[in-house]
Amino acid sequence: VIVERKGDSRKQRALHGLTRALIANMVNGVSQGFTKSLEVVGYRVQQAGSGVNLQVGYSHPVVVAPMSGITLEVEGNNRIHVSGNDKQAVGEMAARIRKVRPPNVYTGKGVRYSDERPRLKPGKSAARVG
Repeated sequence: VIVERKGDSRKQRALHGLTRALIANMVNGVSQGFTKSLEVVGYRVQQAGSGVNLQVGYSHPVVVAPMSGITLEVEGNNRIHVSGNDKQAVGEMAARIRKVRPPNVYTGKGVRYSDERPRLKPGKSAARVG
């Protein structure tokens, strides 16, 4: 697939790049697929049919059902793999799972992307030293 533009204005250049990237992502999605991995730190996760069952410190387990075209796989009891053909949908599903319990800035517990390393803040005791 070749994407060409008629002119060289700023808007046409921007839309040209956008269109080219969207088509390239569609081709990659069909040929290879997209995957995002999430880590659950300090809590547990279980496979529940096609969805996942998150036990993240609430009084009840949180059941997350996959969007259409998305598969959720649990590895061990603390890793979730979100995969599918649509890059936007994979990212959206991973963001929805992370939103259930984002990483705590003091302890690091929560759901985070596997390549994410949250900066931990010092607690109250760090201010009292001196």
